Parts: sequence; C-alpha cells; structure tokens
Amino acid sequence: MIPLRHVVLAGAMALAIAAPAQAQWIVYDPTNFSQNVLTAARELQQVNNEIQSLENQATMLINQAKNLASLPYSSVAQLETSITRTEQLLTQAQRIAYDVTTIDQAFTQVYPQSYAGSTDPQLMADAQTRWQNARAAYQDSMHVQAGVVQNLDTARTQINALISSSQSASGALQAAQSGNQIMGLAAQQLADLTGVIAAMARAQSLDGAARLESKAQAQQQLSNFLNGGQGYQPQPVTMFH
Repeated sequence: MIPLRHVVLAGAMALAIAAPAQAQWIVYDPTNFSQNVLTAARELQQVNNEIQSLENQATMLINQAKNLASLPYSSVAQLETSITRTEQLLTQAQRIAYDVTTIDQAFTQVYPQSYAGSTDPQLMADAQTRWQNARAAYQDSMHVQAGVVQNLDTARTQINALISSSQSASGALQAAQSGNQIMGLAAQQLADLTGVIAAMARAQSLDGAARLESKAQAQQQLSNFLNGGQGYQPQPVTMFH
C-alpha cells in the first residue's frame, strides 16, 4: 500500500504540470521593454529620414525640370520678318543701287571728273540724270523710313510679350531665353536704324555729288560760250522731270 501522503503529493505535481499556459505568471522586465521602445523609435526615425530624402530628391528634380523648361513664346519669326522687310526696301533702291560696281559705272558716265569737249545738250542730259538719281535716292530713303516705322508697331508687341514671358518664367532657362530674345529685338532695331542711316546717306551723297557736278558743268558751259559758241545751244530754264 502506498502511503496516502505520497499519493496526494504525486497528484499535486501532475496538476501543476498539466495546468494551462494562461494560468502561469508573466514576468515584466522594465529594462528589456525600454530597449525595445528605443529600438522601435530609432527604426521609425530612420524611415522618416528616408522619406524626407526622397521628398528632397523629388523637389530637386522638379526644380531642374523647371530650369530646363523652354520658353513657350518665341519672337524669332517676327524679328526675321522685320529684318527681311528692311532688307527688301534697301535692295529696291532705284537707279544707283547699293553696289560698288554700279556706283563706279554711274560716276564714270554722269559724274565725270572733266566735261572737256562736252556739248551743251550732253551737259543738260547728264544734269537731268543726276537730278533724277538724287530724287530717286530721297524717295528710297523715305521708303526705308516708312518701313522702319511700320516695324515699330511689331517691335512694341514683341517687347510686351517678351517682358510678360520673362516675368512669368518658371526657371533659369526660360528667363535666359526671354533675355536673349529681347537682345535680338534690340539688334533688329539697330539693323533698322542702320538701314535708315544708309538710305539717308545715299540720298545726301547723290545730292551732294549732283551739286558738285553742276558747278563743273556751269564752268564748261561758260567755256563753250566764251570759245565762240562752239557746241553752245541756249536751253530753256525748266525743272527737271
């Protein structure tokens, strides 16, 4: 017979071993808990840093895209049109054009250095040709001036558009392109001014040359008259046409 106390002790031990897990006590370790919290906080901060880095990279890419964005407005076509209009007016010069060979030929024929042996009819014909050259040059000069004045209205429109584009530029490239086009517009206006000066100088040169030739012509006519009227034929005083 097994003593009763042994049986009771064996039964208690069996019940203790077979007890469910939830019936056991959980031990709380403050040190371990604090370390776990710190580790989680560090991992969360690292994730936040990575997110911020990605946001910074995205912002940098957006700014680079803005800096590289092309200006949506262009005045190049209008500038070329204005310059071409002025060039065409200059190339339409009447009689003596802007050509060295043409100028030399004209001066040899109707702006000679000497009128010796020229008859009065020939002198009068040359004088009329010179007057017509000067008159045509003044007319050409006014044509060029009128064309430049027409370009001013186009230039004003382009300036307003370029200034507006520059003020609303989203990046460095757009601002630079707007500035370059404004400089191009200034160059076009300088070209117009050059054309006007050239046309006016041409008219004044031909008029001055005609005045000089008229003095030499008058001396030759006087010489013809004093030499017994050889080749002298009185001409009516009329305005050249």
